Amino acid sequence: MSMDSELQQHYALLLGIGSPWEVKPKWYQNCYLMRFVAGQQRIVGKRILLVDDDQGARESIKLLLTIDRHNVVEASGGAEAIELLNSQTFDLAILDYFMPGMQGNQVALHFRDIGPSLPILMITAYLEKLEDSDKPVDAVIGKPFSIEKLRQAVAKLLS
Repeated sequence: MSMDSELQQHYALLLGIGSPWEVKPKWYQNCYLMRFVAGQQRIVGKRILLVDDDQGARESIKLLLTIDRHNVVEASGGAEAIELLNSQTFDLAILDYFMPGMQGNQVALHFRDIGPSLPILMITAYLEKLEDSDKPVDAVIGKPFSIEKLRQAVAKLLS
């Protein structure tokens, strides 16, 4: 089996367009891949400040963001995040809402003082408990969320 044939089979499996024994023509694979990528508005390579007290959540979200080649700087709480924002520039901030010490909405208010134009995405498992007055942010998504939902929110805020 040639290398080109192996690659065709590999991409066919990744794209879900058949079994390794039923490889679609290369033109079909290219069209399918282009349609798949075009269907997802993706922003890549931005500096993102990620603030969450839960290390596992931070690692998971960072992994999702690094898939799109974002440079992610992590903070485990509000005070650390404010220090980072005072000393570095970011294209986007992602905050957890419920954190000990300083909640996400309080951190967002400090962020607005430091960088009024910085887009802020809040993530929370308590979506139903938030009111409009509690959210000095540009967008909110509920936990758990898919990579597509995260990509959509990032794209919307950075477009």
